Amino acid sequence: MIVGTAGHIDHGKTSLVRTLTGVDTDRLKEEKTRGISIELGFAYLPAPDGQIVGFVDVPGHEKLVHTMLAGASGIDFVVLVVAADDGIMPQTREHLAIVELLGIKRGLVALTKIDAVAEDRVGEVTREIENALADTRLAGAPVHPVSSITGQGIAELKAALFEVSTAIPRRPDDGRFRLAVDRCFALAGAGTVVTGTVLSGRVKVGDAVVVSPSGLTARVRSIHAQNRAAEEGRAGDRCALGLTGADISKDAISRGDVVLDGALHAPTDRIDAELTVMRGEPKPVGQWMPVRLHHASVSVPARIVLLDDADVTPGKTAPVQIVLEAKIAAAVGDRFVIRDISAQRTIGGGRFLDLRAPARKRRTPERRAQLEALSLADPAQALAALLELPPYNVDFGAFARDRVLAADHADAIARSLGVVRFAASGGEIAISAPNWTKLREDIRRALETYHKDNPDLPGIGLERLRMQMDIKLAAPFFLNALRAMAKAGEISLDGAWVRLATHEGKLTASDEKLWALISPLLSGAERFRPPRVRDIAGLLIVQETEIRRLLKLLGRMGKVDEVAHDHFFPRETVSEMVDICVDISAKAKDANFTAAQLRDRLDNGRKVAIQILEFFDRHGVTLRKGDLRRPNPHRLDLFRKLGQEEGKSNVLKIGRDSSPVGRPGFKPGWGREPVLGGFDSHSLPPISGAPTSRGAR
Repeated sequence: MIVGTAGHIDHGKTSLVRTLTGVDTDRLKEEKTRGISIELGFAYLPAPDGQIVGFVDVPGHEKLVHTMLAGASGIDFVVLVVAADDGIMPQTREHLAIVELLGIKRGLVALTKIDAVAEDRVGEVTREIENALADTRLAGAPVHPVSSITGQGIAELKAALFEVSTAIPRRPDDGRFRLAVDRCFALAGAGTVVTGTVLSGRVKVGDAVVVSPSGLTARVRSIHAQNRAAEEGRAGDRCALGLTGADISKDAISRGDVVLDGALHAPTDRIDAELTVMRGEPKPVGQWMPVRLHHASVSVPARIVLLDDADVTPGKTAPVQIVLEAKIAAAVGDRFVIRDISAQRTIGGGRFLDLRAPARKRRTPERRAQLEALSLADPAQALAALLELPPYNVDFGAFARDRVLAADHADAIARSLGVVRFAASGGEIAISAPNWTKLREDIRRALETYHKDNPDLPGIGLERLRMQMDIKLAAPFFLNALRAMAKAGEISLDGAWVRLATHEGKLTASDEKLWALISPLLSGAERFRPPRVRDIAGLLIVQETEIRRLLKLLGRMGKVDEVAHDHFFPRETVSEMVDICVDISAKAKDANFTAAQLRDRLDNGRKVAIQILEFFDRHGVTLRKGDLRRPNPHRLDLFRKLGQEEGKSNVLKIGRDSSPVGRPGFKPGWGREPVLGGFDSHSLPPISGAPTSRGAR
């Protein structure tokens, strides 16, 4: 159990801790000279059952409330210290308000300095304390009159703390590890040491951790938990971690940093939260009000963005967005406190709801509904509620990370709700089973309508289909959803097209006859130098316009590609030429090749070879630098059909399993339909044969 002190300056907090534990928590020379606590102090008291009660002694001066806040986060139990001679004082009330805002529910009152007052004064201050606690979480907390000078009441107070320590359940430690740093120093033989309270999870000697928000990586070389050498620290423990790493030093880590599981490293500077303004605050919280945010051990300037139309008046609670001047490491559900920018008074506090708050459309009814779902403390209930709201899918990876859920816990929640999950290079999303069924039905219905209206076309473009859906998935996840449907035999993916498995674009009878005459001219030994439209028309004695019309239609169907004006190559030939480029590159020292090298392999003349390479350049299949080119591994499947590259030993393996969606430089062209004559420079590429990751669950 971690016990925190609270109370006005010079009310005897440090003396009380020293009397209870035998440890003087005032370690600084200035603290001893001035007789007040300036920094956080720490002490430990062995309990009869072998457990250790840890004490965090905080300063009471009004100018040091920020230090008090750094120590108050993470405590399990508060001892509110009130001097019998002074009674309730301003900092007593502010510390009590902070305890309330931080959600600390358990505590007692130590009425100190009873040796300096008459007995009736003790009764008078006791009643004053009871009245002050009446409307707080500590209402009804026992008051223990004590004297650090004479020792009166100390044994009873110590017994009460031991009783509480056995009654308070240990914090769950099944989440991912986080420790809020309140001190960092160098220690001979141990190196860089950080201390703080473990907010969640467990840490073991040898674990790899990250210091957030800086992102420094480290390894845990030693642990002291509750002032004892240990192999493991758990949620609720006061821990000292010896850290080692290339960039780790006492100057690289400071109070406010969080040492955490690397999977949690995702600092944020825009957070939606639930804010309660203190009843005694003299004015409401208005739009864009500057404040200082205190969370765990960090303190950072911020602005408040109201998500309701009215100001947040004293005593009221409302949703707000907090825009920070610097990124912090936090978790959903964490408590925070805001003070005025001059650090003279505490304004209010609350808890974080969404660490990835939007900068736009943050006050819409849809967003308000999402915030109501996000406010649910139970992660399973929150996820279930979010999945029933637009956009009807949730970034599952971010959801689990921001709630510090361990992987097995997140998986268990997904299984209990029966959600369907799709993975892609952008992460992983979850969608409810009923909405997944609806999405599949909507896709099939849209395809049926499109095929009815366009019987001669092979299918609809991916982005055009995606934008027709009521349930809109991000492009990479929509692609994997389609793959799941294709695997189930519901639809087919053919290049840039999506179609029903039973649909096949068909030419008219006359076009089929004409294509039967043209096709041999474009294949065989002459496939790398096929005749142009004019030449075909002369050979077949058919109008040029008819040949051009049919080849343009075949281009839309994905059977041919117009490499240059009126120069059409079958798709199979284009795919073969891609493989030849890869093969030439693989045999080159630096992976670069020239147009002359391709010309020699294709035996089709320099002009045609250059036209082919310029066609590949436009589509990003090759990357050009001067007269040299190299294959782009991310676009090699652009002119292949689904699964065509499987079994090809001469194909580069880089990126074989990656999604063609969301690649560098590709996003601007999403959704452009191929123009007449095949793919243009903005066309959507075909689907790679292998799923990106785990696919549908």
